[in-house]
Amino acid sequence: MLIIKIQFIQSKEILLTTHTGLASVGALLSHTQLSQRLNRSVVKGMENPIHGNGDVMKSYVGLLCHGKSDFDHIEPFRKDPVFQTCFDVRKVPSSPTLRQRLDAAAQTMDVHWNEILLQESADLIRNVKAPVTGLVAGEHTVIPLDIDVSPFDNSGTKKEGISLTYKGTFGFAPIFAYLGQEGYGVHVQLREGSTHSQKDSADFLRESIHYARRITSERLLVRMDSAHDSLENLQVCHAETAVDYIIKVNLRGASKEGWLRIAEDKGIACEQRPGKTEYIGFIAFPQKGFDRNLRQVFQVFVRTIDRDGQLLLFPDVEVNVYWTSLTCSPWRVIELYRDHGTSEQFHSELKTDLDLERLPAGKFDTNDLILHAGLFAYNLLRIMGQESLREDDAPIRGGVKRRRIRTVIQNIVYIAARVSRHARQTIFIFGRYSPWFHTVRRIYQAFA
Repeated sequence: MLIIKIQFIQSKEILLTTHTGLASVGALLSHTQLSQRLNRSVVKGMENPIHGNGDVMKSYVGLLCHGKSDFDHIEPFRKDPVFQTCFDVRKVPSSPTLRQRLDAAAQTMDVHWNEILLQESADLIRNVKAPVTGLVAGEHTVIPLDIDVSPFDNSGTKKEGISLTYKGTFGFAPIFAYLGQEGYGVHVQLREGSTHSQKDSADFLRESIHYARRITSERLLVRMDSAHDSLENLQVCHAETAVDYIIKVNLRGASKEGWLRIAEDKGIACEQRPGKTEYIGFIAFPQKGFDRNLRQVFQVFVRTIDRDGQLLLFPDVEVNVYWTSLTCSPWRVIELYRDHGTSEQFHSELKTDLDLERLPAGKFDTNDLILHAGLFAYNLLRIMGQESLREDDAPIRGGVKRRRIRTVIQNIVYIAARVSRHARQTIFIFGRYSPWFHTVRRIYQAFA
């Protein structure tokens, strides 16, 4: 005879919540005008909605802060009073309502929810005085503004706008702009997969500088890879005040031997090992349409012996060239550009940690709006992660300078507590040995 030792009984009380970290997300949202601005906007076909536009967007941002992007994932939160309390939402929308409202807002061209999200996101970073760390470039400290394209693989779907990307997969090719060593997102634009990286990038660069200026007045350092090698981008940077740049040159089949001759004439040689010589230097020259000389920093490697000690029949020449307005040493320019590779980590966090690579909608404009909401949620979590590093009360620190978004979700958002209500207040009661308690409480108190 089978004896059942465990019984499952559902209480009528709220005993436990698994996402107390959403209280800090809601506290951060209170520093913005997002809900008010969205509620003032009129979405075509939704003139008298049951759910306010602000409630719809806050609910979806809360979902993204869980690392979930699919509309159906909102259903478990519809009757969750903790979710409603944290985000000050009157009623959490259903999955169909969420999809229909975002579809309608994306198609209503005079609403511009994308712009509202970008503006409020930038203003939030400034309002809460989130740290924006710069880099030393000679006599100046500059705030990096990294701009890059990162393909989203949406193979096997029939979503509007997917096509073959430069990585050989079918999907989208959105372009992003990140500010500071922390990697705050300041601008994003969803683009079809086959779109060339340089297409409309000058306008995107100009807008990114504009949004960055809402956050900081410090000197900016624009960093872009060789896909954005264009005089048009250089002209945008020259037209702006207090903006420097490092843009990798697309050699486009230029003679490596020609650059080697320039390096031997203008550069400084350093033998890194037997059979491998490195040349570093710069050249400057006038260019029509620019008020000052343009500067190119070069790095040329010449190998006559490979790393295994094998003599090469012909020398192997490797050339890297960079446009730059910086006047610091060429080696420092190269170091600063190498740090641009960190932005690949920011792409990864958006795509995987927030589950945004395979965008949930079928319509292109809706997915563009979702990506903007994702950037907003990403910044909320980034701010919380950086705030957690201000003190030594976190159980996991390890000398890190930036917390990954996944770490913030798992350790700060997904933290369980017993729920109590008293005198119109919601009280979260943590266990005696809850390791992240002090950190989570401090983050909430910092923004509440």
